[in-house]
Amino acid sequence: MPPLVAYLRVSTDRQAEDGYGLAVQEAAIKTWAKDQKRRVVGWYRDEGVSGTLLARDGWMDVEDAISSKRAGGVIVYKLDRLARDTMVQETLMQAVWKLGGEVYSTSLSETNLRDDPEDPSRKLIRTIMGAVNTYERDMITLRMRRGRRMKATRGGYAFGSPAFGQRSVNKQLVKDPTEQQTLKRLYELADSGRSTRQTAAQLNAEGRLTKRGRPWTSAGVSDVLRRRATGKHRGKTTTAPPEPTR
Repeated sequence: MPPLVAYLRVSTDRQAEDGYGLAVQEAAIKTWAKDQKRRVVGWYRDEGVSGTLLARDGWMDVEDAISSKRAGGVIVYKLDRLARDTMVQETLMQAVWKLGGEVYSTSLSETNLRDDPEDPSRKLIRTIMGAVNTYERDMITLRMRRGRRMKATRGGYAFGSPAFGQRSVNKQLVKDPTEQQTLKRLYELADSGRSTRQTAAQLNAEGRLTKRGRPWTSAGVSDVLRRRATGKHRGKTTTAPPEPTR
């Protein structure tokens, strides 16, 4: 039988999602290859890559190995390591099949992945399993969004980067005294009729820095002024607690 390549993936949301980290996947594939007497000639991975088809350098290497006949297919831990989205799963498997390769899974419930005209239930099972994974992912996202909205309505800091002039302390937005002074000075300069470029130059001349400790730019000033125009600098905040004495 032709050799195979292995593909491992963890996504951006949780690096060891559901316990399916890279080490777990690799160990399961090695056990499967030994039991099936299959040789694995390449290990390719995409770390911190979401379920979409973007930025999948590891998967491109898999297709190259199959296209060049260095491997006769790819082995994965489970189909959801290809992707949780059913359509992406189907797209990737179809790509391998068109190259003349096969897709294998270490999961006992995913042993027959090709469409079989005599047994259409195989594709149905695979599609249902992919749909369930998609549903679970969407429900997790929905719960997180709901939790963040509820926290925001209670006055808590839910998510996102704090605007300039604010910082997060114990998951609450508070005013940053130093940034508030710079913010006031920025408004003064802009309201005096100076351009964003001139405002940035003056702030830099005065030694005032951005939230990340970098010099100001015209774009940075514009962003702060845009936030003021939309009211984003006027969110619920409290006074910053005093710095601990040393």
